Amino acid sequence: MIQYISGSQLSIEEFETPFNNSLLADNRWVMLSKVVNWDKFASLYISKMNLGFGRPGVSPRIVLGALIIKHKENLGDRDVIATIQENPYMQYFVGLSGFSTKPVFDPSLFVEIRKRIGADDFDTLTVDLIQSISEKEDIKHNKKHKKEDESPKNKGKMQADATVADQMIAYPTDSNLLNISRKKSEEVIDKLYELSGKDGVKPKTYRNKIDKIFLSYSKKKSKPKKAHRKMNHLLLEAVNRNIKRVNKYLDNFKTFPLTFKEQQVLWIITEVYRQQKEMFEAKKHSCSDRIVSIFQPHVRPIPRGKARARVEFGSKLGVSLDDGFARIDTFSWDAYSEGKDLIKQIKNYKELHGHYPEVVQVDKAYSTNENRKWLKERGIRITAPPLGRKPKIQENAYQKRKKKKEAAERNHIEGKFGQGKNGYRLNQVRARLKSTSESWVACIFFVMNLINYQKKVVFCAFFKLRSPVVNYWSIIIKAIENEIYKNKVILFNM
Repeated sequence: MIQYISGSQLSIEEFETPFNNSLLADNRWVMLSKVVNWDKFASLYISKMNLGFGRPGVSPRIVLGALIIKHKENLGDRDVIATIQENPYMQYFVGLSGFSTKPVFDPSLFVEIRKRIGADDFDTLTVDLIQSISEKEDIKHNKKHKKEDESPKNKGKMQADATVADQMIAYPTDSNLLNISRKKSEEVIDKLYELSGKDGVKPKTYRNKIDKIFLSYSKKKSKPKKAHRKMNHLLLEAVNRNIKRVNKYLDNFKTFPLTFKEQQVLWIITEVYRQQKEMFEAKKHSCSDRIVSIFQPHVRPIPRGKARARVEFGSKLGVSLDDGFARIDTFSWDAYSEGKDLIKQIKNYKELHGHYPEVVQVDKAYSTNENRKWLKERGIRITAPPLGRKPKIQENAYQKRKKKKEAAERNHIEGKFGQGKNGYRLNQVRARLKSTSESWVACIFFVMNLINYQKKVVFCAFFKLRSPVVNYWSIIIKAIENEIYKNKVILFNM
């Protein structure tokens, strides 16, 4: 049966709303608002601002609440503000006293927020979450197992691995980079010609002719090596010609006519031309500090050797996992060996808990002689397979099961990376600046840690119900027994 009433749309005044009723206490945003340490973030945020100057700023709770909503719901900057504007539960979450149809702040403010709040600040919030969960147990363990002039006994497990937070850039090819450089240099020539009062004949750039040739080249499904080199040679000549003409124009100005952003783009174009010419002449496809994006020159190719992509473009993260909480120990825009992170990650673990972990669960990349020696001196076991030949001493069944289980637990950190990339778009970082990209990635990890913290708080609260005064399990079991007894009596009477 289908019910449909034809007619015109109701007016907005006739539409019934439930706003006269109170909000549900078990809503996900209401529950999440109770576990966020708003005061801690407020103190960090206020410390980044100039007190007593300018107009009143946005409340730190609104700022953090908007960031959490953005990454939890995978929304764009404008969509976040519009969603908060429409949702009373989200307005309660960000700390408003009542429903409001006004936007909490302008979406463009997100850029300034990311510049102000960096990766270190979000790591501080993550450390606060971990300490609130494990601080009591750590203090108890350290007092019980600490001997005179010795550090406490090792306890706990730590997983470590590296991943790449991919930037949202077009796949970099030599031809595309050179073509973008050509077009940007042509825009600079046009501006300088206008600023010179259109004095003389405008320099020829042959842009229309090259555009047609590049369009014909880019439409080819298969590009032979000869056609590729021919196109690159043409573009290299065009970029070089444009750079020379820009420099010639600049010599005629008494004051520098370009803005800082335009000057920066010109520097990047010059460096791209140098790198591409070097690779073209040497007939290779790599060079040191290779630029893969004109608009994000800090991004570098990171060789990974994965089945999906051999090379990824973004920041490389050295991450450690502690009881489900992920911390970014190394944030690098250049490729590096993640095995060098292990000692620093373990030191960070000890600084947080007061003792070393009992075992570190890592892959072969961390199994270097230097790391093994350092771990052995401190009594820390490692799950990575040993180097060299297999030991002659045979392990018993229990040791094999324990070793296999500990090695399998390393998959937890792989799952955390999958959660970040599939659930929070860690592989689609849309920030363009270096600082804002780092803040974007760090905020994603903080939101994942916050969700993990909420689960642990709910789990602990559930077991607190099992107190000696009120044993809820006994009540539930008694009720089940009564129902079974009633059913037996009914069947007997029948």
